[in-house]
Amino acid sequence: MALADQDITGPVSGRARLRYRLRLMLREPTTLIGILMAALFLYLIVVPILSILTDAASVQFGDERRTGAGLGSFTLYYLRRAFTSPVAYGLFWLPLLNTLKVGFGAIAISVVVGGILAWLIARTDMFGRRWFATALIVPYMLPAWTFALAWTTLFKNRTIGGQPGWLESMGFSPPDWLAYGQFPITIILALHYTPFVILLFGSALRRFDSQLEDSARILGASSRTVAWQVILPLMRPALMSAVVLIFAKCLGEFGVPYVLGLPVKFDVLATSLYRSIGSRQTGVAGVLAGAIMLIGMIAILVDAYLAREARRFVTVGSKGSMNRASRLNRLRLPATGFASTIFVISVCLPILTLALSTVMRRPGSFALSNFTLDFWIGQDLPTVAMRTGILLSPDLWQAAWNTIWIVGIASVCSGVLGILTGYVVVRTSSRPLSVFMRQVTFMPYLVPGIAFAAAYLSLFAVARGPVPALYGTTMILILALMADQMPYASRAGISAMMQLGKDPEEAAQVVGAGWLRRMTSVVIPIQKGSLVTGVLLPFISGIKGLSLFVILAVPATDVLTTFSLRLVDYNYTQAANAVVLIIAGIAYGGTLLAQKLTRTNLAEGLGS
Repeated sequence: MALADQDITGPVSGRARLRYRLRLMLREPTTLIGILMAALFLYLIVVPILSILTDAASVQFGDERRTGAGLGSFTLYYLRRAFTSPVAYGLFWLPLLNTLKVGFGAIAISVVVGGILAWLIARTDMFGRRWFATALIVPYMLPAWTFALAWTTLFKNRTIGGQPGWLESMGFSPPDWLAYGQFPITIILALHYTPFVILLFGSALRRFDSQLEDSARILGASSRTVAWQVILPLMRPALMSAVVLIFAKCLGEFGVPYVLGLPVKFDVLATSLYRSIGSRQTGVAGVLAGAIMLIGMIAILVDAYLAREARRFVTVGSKGSMNRASRLNRLRLPATGFASTIFVISVCLPILTLALSTVMRRPGSFALSNFTLDFWIGQDLPTVAMRTGILLSPDLWQAAWNTIWIVGIASVCSGVLGILTGYVVVRTSSRPLSVFMRQVTFMPYLVPGIAFAAAYLSLFAVARGPVPALYGTTMILILALMADQMPYASRAGISAMMQLGKDPEEAAQVVGAGWLRRMTSVVIPIQKGSLVTGVLLPFISGIKGLSLFVILAVPATDVLTTFSLRLVDYNYTQAANAVVLIIAGIAYGGTLLAQKLTRTNLAEGLGS
């Protein structure tokens, strides 16, 4: 009888438990929402990456005869073509070598320059160091290819035709190595990423106890010994983190090598990938994108390992710790001059060059009669396509409108999804779901933008099941930008929700408020600052972003960045520089607005 009772009641009690859990899930849908969001992120982040990796190992349309296999069959043809074939050197190995040379060169320069500036700002009595703390990170707020266009305006020669550069107009023809290729790309990326070193290294220096230096000097150590045996060993984790992050950024940088490298066929991995996509070599593009992803993931994982190692270095000093500024004495004025020179070279000179170029009929001529506003507001210009000034061009306003609403929608969606991600990660009772949400939303950070764009092109270029082909539409841009910005939006949401206790929600629940009412009336109003951050940061990044859009945008969906690059291709230098100035102004103003609304200061350092 007991066995019979067990047979009858066992399944009933199981069904009752299932019904109870379903009722509880509907009343507290955190886990259910988390599952739905996990499925969404799986499709928007993981599936595109798997799609392009699949392209690298399956026969693509038009390659059936070359591979000797049917469409969609497994093949190693593209791997062999990219790595071991006669054209492999030009496709992969030379671009990889160029990427490494540019990356390590930029790292060496930025570490030396940025390290000196970080020390001057954080640990000395240099004149105006508070002002320099903000002024010297301005290059990071602006698009990197802003400086590439300024460089080519100054140093361009007749190798690629079109208008001459300023120096050539003045009678000096710059050699190719100065005008294009490795040298200018390295210098520009070094200046652009020097703020990385200032932020990370400077933040570590501010936390360093100056009593350690005093102790070493009391024991007879020279200034050089103190620097090499006391300061640098403790600063090594922050310095190595800056090195790894700069390399990861250089790996996916497209705009600068495109402007300064393609004229002399100086390819890096990003431009080689772009060429492969442009020539419809989808399988080879999949291999190159996979290689870029792998190198990027290794770089970021190395940074994560160094961050864990850094936690073993405990700040030596407690209540008596000090951060006393070192007196420069006679070197105070030269140090200020050095910081001023870097600011002029990295900010003032590029912006002034671009601004002046937009009001000059002939490059490099400073006669008063040569200045004009025609390229801004002129009409009936003697050009083939740009018949009006840039501010009167319908194409500019269409690109600006596309930029605002595409980037705006993507940013708002990213901010909302970031808050929901933080809520699920912190509130769900399912630890596997929480861990998965953390990891999957961070994955785009591991993938350089140019490779992520190629992954989206691979997935959405053709119809797949119920999802139509999205290439050429604004939807693919919105989805790609949403996914690409989720690492920042989700981290903002998780950080915010970890600081919000359950008491406000529980009080609302006691008076009968459902989950949706609690979110709209309690959680979001309390966390509106984090929501603004999760929206504003992706918006700023999207405004000046190029790598995603250059692969996925078409003329009908031009944004400001792709519109300016198209003008560069057409050799409309003044118009292109004007658009870039507009983008730089929006990016800089947006960054300042973000700092004001969130009451943060970028100059305080990324590491803080």
